Amino acid sequence: MSGSSRLSASSLPSSELGSGRQVFLWVRAADIHLPVALRNGALRKIAWRKPAYHSVMQVLHNPIYAGAYAFGRTGNRTGVVDGQARKTSGHHRAIADWSVLIKDNQEGYLDWRAYEENRRMLEENAHMQKRAARKSGRGGQAVLSGMARCARCGRMMRVFYKTGTDLSHRYQCRGDDGHVGAGLCIGAGGGGIDALVASQLLEAVSGQAVQAALLAGQQAAKAQETVRLAVEKELDEARNAAELAERRYEHVDPAKRHVARALEARWNAALERVAAVEHKLAALGAENCAKPGVDPAVLMRLATDLPSVWNAAGTDARARQRLVRLLIEEVVIDIDAEENEFILLIHWIGGRHTEVRLARRKTGRFPSGRPLTAREVLRKLAGHWPDRELAVTLNRMRCRTEDGETWTTVRVAELRDMLAIPPYDPDAEVPKTLRVHAAAKRLGVCVASVHKLIRSQTLPATQIMYSAPWKIPVDALETEAVRMGLQEIAARRPQQAPDKMADMSMPLPGF
Repeated sequence: MSGSSRLSASSLPSSELGSGRQVFLWVRAADIHLPVALRNGALRKIAWRKPAYHSVMQVLHNPIYAGAYAFGRTGNRTGVVDGQARKTSGHHRAIADWSVLIKDNQEGYLDWRAYEENRRMLEENAHMQKRAARKSGRGGQAVLSGMARCARCGRMMRVFYKTGTDLSHRYQCRGDDGHVGAGLCIGAGGGGIDALVASQLLEAVSGQAVQAALLAGQQAAKAQETVRLAVEKELDEARNAAELAERRYEHVDPAKRHVARALEARWNAALERVAAVEHKLAALGAENCAKPGVDPAVLMRLATDLPSVWNAAGTDARARQRLVRLLIEEVVIDIDAEENEFILLIHWIGGRHTEVRLARRKTGRFPSGRPLTAREVLRKLAGHWPDRELAVTLNRMRCRTEDGETWTTVRVAELRDMLAIPPYDPDAEVPKTLRVHAAAKRLGVCVASVHKLIRSQTLPATQIMYSAPWKIPVDALETEAVRMGLQEIAARRPQQAPDKMADMSMPLPGF
């Protein structure tokens, strides 16, 4: 294989493959060789070899790949270390900050727009780099992985998955977690938010929405055509004015130098106006040519096929994430505490924004019509539960300290000592009881199953007051009724549970 054929084969399909590593694997599988400079003192030789990973990444990042010449892509930074100035080099700059950039300097393997798209894709794939930009989808159940942004601090929200049979996920912004005590920002359950975003995505590509978009595109095209015709008339007027200024200058008496100089200045100004209007008209033409052609029939067919593609058995979570990224730039999440709703601001690729709201769940919260103070709760529950359980119960009841803070074990202990209430003594409790979590662990089921047994009165349990922890007698776990209840729970488990655990899909609502 000659050197030129090797170079022509190295037009790497990075945008189609989706990541730099996939490009590297494609190059290795296609047996494509890249040039390597072998140095031995003053001698240098070019050899063609199978590329390494860093060689492929250098090719994708280098603007020469797009036929451009660039200089000053890295720069220096100066910082203060131990009271002294310390200079470091090798820091990458943004394209706008490069010292020299000459586009179309030589023949490239792709145009500059495709090169910028590849750079954006590679930056989105760099999940370990601390940047505020969105990240690409890497699979998993969360549809908005790398796209959910916190509305309060501006950071990208992380995705947390539960373990075991419950594979639900949660979007959580940990705020400035690099500093101890900074606290968390906001969090939201991922299932409802993903379903809402999926419904908005379906509505955006529905038949009526596509027809409205096509009509808006036609109106915009008519407006642009009107602007182009106006610029063409302006160009004709500018050329006529330039011709008139030229004739006046040619007919002037050369002896009248002051008049000739003034007419020459007017002629030059007219020619500059002609050049400016021609540049404006050329820019409008280039903008119209750069817009892709839209086939209404194909677009309507794609809008009809999207729900089928989304719900297809062969469409994995990574494919769904890529589908979402084709239309949505990011989703900003906030919480309205007064209305108890999530506020989602969807940023579409075209620049539009859509604000939708999602009601938050109220399960497990203390009713607002039963207000109780922390002192009343401690007088009823102290001595029956340890301070940690009392703190959890107070927070569940929306009780706050005098400073408006949430309850901790230390704060509960301080208030209990102030009220002269003795601490919890587990040895003094007769008969022995268990908490819900301990009973679930002993029975080998989840906490929700234990609560279901309690609601059905299969498992006896007592509660001192509303929202307080349940007390389950130890002897009640060995009863025949509880054994039969556990058998019913095991029988209700679906046979395809392992398949559901492996399936990271989420169907569109209504299909």
